[in-house]
Amino acid sequence: DAEQVGSVGLVEMLHRSNLLALVGGGSHPKFPDASVLIWDDAREGKDKLVLEFSFPKPVLAVRMRHDRLVVALQSRLYVFSFPHRPTKLFEFDTRDNPKGIVDLCPSLERALLVFPGHKCGSLQLVDLGSAKPGTSLAPVTINAHQSEVGCAALSPSGALVASASRRGTLIRLFCTQSRARLLELRRGTDPATLYCLAFSPDCSFLCAASDKGTGHVFALRDTRLNRRSALARVGKVGPVLGPYVESQWSLASFTVPAEAPGVCAFGRAGRSPSSVIAVCVDGTFHKYVFSPDGNCNREAFDVFLDICDDDDF
Repeated sequence: DAEQVGSVGLVEMLHRSNLLALVGGGSHPKFPDASVLIWDDAREGKDKLVLEFSFPKPVLAVRMRHDRLVVALQSRLYVFSFPHRPTKLFEFDTRDNPKGIVDLCPSLERALLVFPGHKCGSLQLVDLGSAKPGTSLAPVTINAHQSEVGCAALSPSGALVASASRRGTLIRLFCTQSRARLLELRRGTDPATLYCLAFSPDCSFLCAASDKGTGHVFALRDTRLNRRSALARVGKVGPVLGPYVESQWSLASFTVPAEAPGVCAFGRAGRSPSSVIAVCVDGTFHKYVFSPDGNCNREAFDVFLDICDDDDF
């Protein structure tokens, strides 16, 4: 309801439920960008705003699951019990995090949280289930990249974490238990801003979308499906080209509007071929189907928003 909440800068849904987290923003906000409002779409009547959380600085990201709400500011994270009688459980100081990079494992069997660590290029993991509120935690750190972290995502079970640096050329996969690096995946050679990393429900695939106008699908379970550089057939090529040749390239790729930030996700596991879905800030919806041989075709396209040049968005 635009009249009640005005324009918004962030929206996060609690899985596929009636609860939405809203953060003010855009051209006509009615609420500050330092507050998180919980909207209950199943509530009867006009007043569907049921909770409000206020913070000292602008909110950059919100993550929710059925028992936790996580809010990221530029240098601090807050964790609340949720949705009944919300209570602040944890507060973490973080490295400067202007993109609000954070992810929360959706599985109720493991309350794992990931965000940029204090060291450049590192990831910090926190098991919220084993930590006691009010106590200091020994950080579990993964040294993922040499430059700043640009994107990070946890697998549905919390067993894996994928990350990319701000350069956006390589995506690395780690085991959250052992912190071992499992895979190195190459998105491309030109620097890019990654908007999204997402695992398939069964962790067989990972998709990535960037401002280059291309999305990529990587195989995680059967990595033989991923493409390799043609130079890999040459054999040993020396220390300079070695990492480039040894990287795994995407199994399949698909197009999205260039420089239109968006999110990507996989369709529900079912009959082959598999599907990947991208929704972009320009209002476009894309559904692609891909097969193990790398063939990828758009199956559906729609425009949810008509955005004209004179519209404020």
